[in-house]
Amino acid sequence: MNRVRLNVNDLSGPPQTMLATLYGKALDADAPQPILGDQYAKDAVARIDYDWETTSINARRAPSVAIRSLHFDNWARQFLAVHDAAKNPAVVLHIGCGLDARVYRLNPAQGVRWYDIDYPDVIALREQVYPGRANYQMLRASVTDPSWLAEIPADGPTLLIGEGLTPYLTRDGGLALLRRVVDRFPSGELQFDAYSRFGIRTQAINPVVRRSGSTLRWAINGPGDIVDAVPGVRLLVCESVFESDTFGLLSPVNRWMGRAMAAVPPLRTLAQYHRYAFGAPETGKC
Repeated sequence: MNRVRLNVNDLSGPPQTMLATLYGKALDADAPQPILGDQYAKDAVARIDYDWETTSINARRAPSVAIRSLHFDNWARQFLAVHDAAKNPAVVLHIGCGLDARVYRLNPAQGVRWYDIDYPDVIALREQVYPGRANYQMLRASVTDPSWLAEIPADGPTLLIGEGLTPYLTRDGGLALLRRVVDRFPSGELQFDAYSRFGIRTQAINPVVRRSGSTLRWAINGPGDIVDAVPGVRLLVCESVFESDTFGLLSPVNRWMGRAMAAVPPLRTLAQYHRYAFGAPETGKC
């Protein structure tokens, strides 16, 4: 197996945080009872020559990484199940993809057109670690750069996934991105997670953020922040991470801590999962 030598100096700020999430998924895959069971992440870590212990992620913290990715895997599966590729091929925009192996974990039907979008240095590393596949492209671009959308066909239902991304964007840049997607495609969904204003303020005690030199900027306090600013979107689901189905897969101690945090209003919405539809009349609640 050829090893990929990684110079961490080439990855600063948000792109460096992808190493921590990748390592968390690899550790989960090695657990006696894995949550995500991502063998692709485990293989990627084995291929990349890097001191993974410096990520600050360990076996105790890995499940928190795994439940978030599993949550978005489940939502993406639901979207793809509705939009049968043979009848109405779907488009998936996985923005700020980092080194996530979602396209391989989900293995979408051949007609689904999947795009992983991230900074050029990130995509260059992905291309060394992951294989190509049919109807799959990796695009080298900042997700807030308007130009990359012109490369995407706008003739089918479109799913935008932004896992672990929104806090690193500015409010104006993030909202403009969502508006461009809604304006360009006929229908689809927006799926992403977010921190509240209180969550953004806790970044000083987040070792992954602190170590990367990143700054968290965009606080989303609830669905009103999106619905009121992005014409054409309709809320499907907005839920606290602590109240999500995948949170129930954590250890009893972590579940107890989550219930205690959810009982405190500022902590309940510290981290949230958001899901919106556009181009079709849907309803939801938070």
